[in-house]
Amino acid sequence: MFNLGIVTISDKAWQGQRPDESGKAIREIFSAVDSRVVKYEVIPDEMEIIAGKLAQWADEGGVDIILTTGGTGLGPRDVTPEATLSIVDKVVPGLAEMMRAQTFSATPFSLLSRAVAGVRRKCLIINLPGSPKAVRECLEVILPVLPHAVEIIKGEVTEHTIPGAGRD
Repeated sequence: MFNLGIVTISDKAWQGQRPDESGKAIREIFSAVDSRVVKYEVIPDEMEIIAGKLAQWADEGGVDIILTTGGTGLGPRDVTPEATLSIVDKVVPGLAEMMRAQTFSATPFSLLSRAVAGVRRKCLIINLPGSPKAVRECLEVILPVLPHAVEIIKGEVTEHTIPGAGRD
């Protein structure tokens, strides 16, 4: 069981001009996983607000994974990756690399995503795109490794072993 925080980063959703369909998609996907959403917020595309929220939730210690949705593209207000990188202790490039690589067949535009992932203290932070379809596609790629990532970050597991595989 791990605790999840969801941060939707969207000026329009924050202003009430659009429903948060991406945050809803994240909730739906994680309802089938041994997890619970303990924090949720919709915030504007402002670097200081994003960085502050991510740091606050990670530092409080009650969230194992923070998933952001939105602000990862090339638009002038898309600053989620920069905000994330400004507060993480370690970058986890493989997560974002695989999301882009594996979703390319569904949409070549995935290559324009600037999403990043990293660790702050004992919290994994992952940027997801803003579209519900892209959120589903990206989470399908990385979901299998997230429980193990949380165990490693928490210090509960110190080795990478594949269940059922023999050791050399």
